[in-house]
Order: sequence, then C-alpha cells, then structure tokens
Amino acid sequence: MLDQFTFIGIFLIVALIFGVAPLAIAFVLRPKKPNPRKTETYECGLQPHGEAWVQFKAQHYIFALVFVVFDVEAVFLLPWALAYNQLSLYAVVEAIIFILILLGALGYVWRKNALEWM
Repeated sequence: MLDQFTFIGIFLIVALIFGVAPLAIAFVLRPKKPNPRKTETYECGLQPHGEAWVQFKAQHYIFALVFVVFDVEAVFLLPWALAYNQLSLYAVVEAIIFILILLGALGYVWRKNALEWM
C-alpha cells in the first residue's frame, strides 16, 4: 500500500515541477526593459480614453452565463432525442426529470429578472 502512495507522491512532485518550471524559466529569461510605452494600456491599436476600470453591469454577464448553461443542457438532450425509440422507461423518466429541473431553473431565472436585457 505504501508503494501506491509513493507513486502518487512522485507523480505529484513531477506535476508540480512541470507546472512551476516553465513559469520560473520565463521569469528568469524574460527581457527586463520596462518603459512607459510598454506599460501603456493597449486597446486595438487606438489610444485609450478615460479610466481603464469601467463599471460593468453584472446583468450582462449573468445573461451570457444563463445562455451558456441552457445551451450546454440542450446539447445533453440531443443524444436522448436521437435514441428515443430505443430507450427504456427508466431513461425516459430520467430525461423527463432532467427537463423538469431545467424548467425549474428557467422559472427561477425568469423570476429573478435575469432574462431582461437593459
């Protein structure tokens, strides 16, 4: 049993080395010549105007996140829809429960007014 933990320990050490070594090498070998031109904020080749920290409405982020969640869930339903004729009753009941959970989530998001674009 100790051999298994030894293997896991060696694997963990090697994984840490592979993760930290490139960062350390890049830190040591990088060019260190900062100047105002290099530290300037870059915005698509245009000169930046105003503050870099702008108030961002969290509602846009939530709207996009809800879209991604429901889009991924629709992808999970596609194989079930394609194999509907070959599924057992258990699989159909599981899919119905899955759809009910999605409808509950949609109702929750709708009630919180996260679907309104302002």
